[in-house]
Amino acid sequence: MRTGTGTGKAGGGSAGAAAGVVVVGAGVVGLTTAVRLAERGLRVRVWTRDPVAETTSAVAGALWWPYRIEPEGRVGAWSLASLRVYGELAADPVATGVRLVPGVHADTVRDGLGDWAKEVDGLRQLPEDEVPGPYRVGLAARLPLIDMPVHLAWLRGRLEKLGGVVEHRAVTDLAEAASEAPVVVNCAGLGARDLVPDGGVRAVRGQLVLVENPGVETWFTAASGTSSETTYFFPQPGRLVLGGTAQEDDESLDPDPATAAAIVARCARIRPEIAGARVLGHRVGLRPARDAGVRLARELRPDGGLLVHHYGHGGAGVTVAWGCAEEVAGLVTGD
Repeated sequence: MRTGTGTGKAGGGSAGAAAGVVVVGAGVVGLTTAVRLAERGLRVRVWTRDPVAETTSAVAGALWWPYRIEPEGRVGAWSLASLRVYGELAADPVATGVRLVPGVHADTVRDGLGDWAKEVDGLRQLPEDEVPGPYRVGLAARLPLIDMPVHLAWLRGRLEKLGGVVEHRAVTDLAEAASEAPVVVNCAGLGARDLVPDGGVRAVRGQLVLVENPGVETWFTAASGTSSETTYFFPQPGRLVLGGTAQEDDESLDPDPATAAAIVARCARIRPEIAGARVLGHRVGLRPARDAGVRLARELRPDGGLLVHHYGHGGAGVTVAWGCAEEVAGLVTGD
C-alpha cells in the first residue's frame, strides 16, 4: 500500500487459529479484519510496512459506495453489511470518524445499480431540475462519509483494547508470517502483487486536492467506472476533499499541478465557491485493483496452517471492509 503527499482456521479447525493470527497490511481492510478476528477471541498481530497514517486508506475520500470493485455477485452483500456497521459507528462521529451526510451521485440511475441499492434507506432518483451542474440524472442519499485518519486511529485503538498489536514490519515473503503464526491473512493491497505473487493486481492512481471548506455541507460525485477523470467533493472536518482521478497502471506518487487545477475546475462547475478556496494540500494514493476482482479465499499451507487471501478491493475498500472482514473471520474460525 503506497501513498504520496505534496503540500499536503488453521489445520482445518479453529484450535490452531486460537494460537495466533498475523494480518499483513494495516489499511482499512487489514485493520477492520484484525478487529473482527480479535473480537472472536483470537490473538492478532498486524504487520505493516507503512505507519497506519501513511497507508493508501489514509488518503481515501471516503464515501460508502460500491465503486470500481468486482465481483458484482458478492460486492452487494459485503457493502450492505458494512453500511449497517457504519450506521452504528455514526452515533459517535468524533471518536469513529463516521458521519451520515446527504449528497448526490450525478449521472447515476437506480435501475442501473445492483439489487443492493434497494436496501439503501432513502436512496431516491432526483428530478432533472434537482441535479447539480450539467448532469440530467442523479441519485440523492444520506450515506456514511468517513474521516479516514480518525477512523484508522479508532480501528487501531479498538484492536489494541482487544489485545491486538500493530507492528511496523516489512514483509517480503508470506512464508515469514507463516513461520510465526498458524493463521496468516494477506491484506497487503497492492503489495500482494509481489507477495503472492499475483500479476492481476494493478494500481489505479487517485489524486486529490484539499482546500478550505467555503461552506459546502453536502457531498457530490460524478464518477464513471470507466473514466480516468472523476468529479467529487467531500466535506470533512477541517477541509473539503476534491477529486479526482482513476488512472490505471500509473504509479506516480507525485501530485501533478495540471491535474490538480483540472480537479478544482471540475468541482467549481458544481459549486462555484470552490474556485476561490485556499488550497491546503495535495494527496496521491494507489488503489489496489485486481483484474479478477476481490480475492477472498482460504488455502491450507503444506505445514497445516491456514492462509487467507483478502485483497484486490480497488476503489471500495472502505465500502466493503466490515462485510469482508466478517467473512474472513468465518473462514478462520469455521463459523
